[in-house]
Amino acid sequence: MIIYNITFHIEKDILPDCLNFLKSIYIPLATQSGFMHSPRMHRVLPHVDEEEGNSYAIQFRVKNVDTLNYWIEQEGLRLSHELVRRFGSKVIGFTTVLEEVEL
Repeated sequence: MIIYNITFHIEKDILPDCLNFLKSIYIPLATQSGFMHSPRMHRVLPHVDEEEGNSYAIQFRVKNVDTLNYWIEQEGLRLSHELVRRFGSKVIGFTTVLEEVEL
């Protein structure tokens, strides 16, 4: 199982609108096809007070890397472009791909 993590840094002046977009549009569209599932959202706790904004991480489970790459090409890029179209440079993100390891 793969976990696809997207961490967003969101400027404070768009925070309510951006969080609403992520919860009501981005996540439902990301999981609509069934390739991405079990979404979770976390607020990243800062080491110091972040005056410019806050960071949030969204995680999805996905079957394998091939499925993830297919999703990114078919759906993920379109969602990323929509996020940039709506919020411009006031939200930036980076991704991390994690592989679950049995304990």
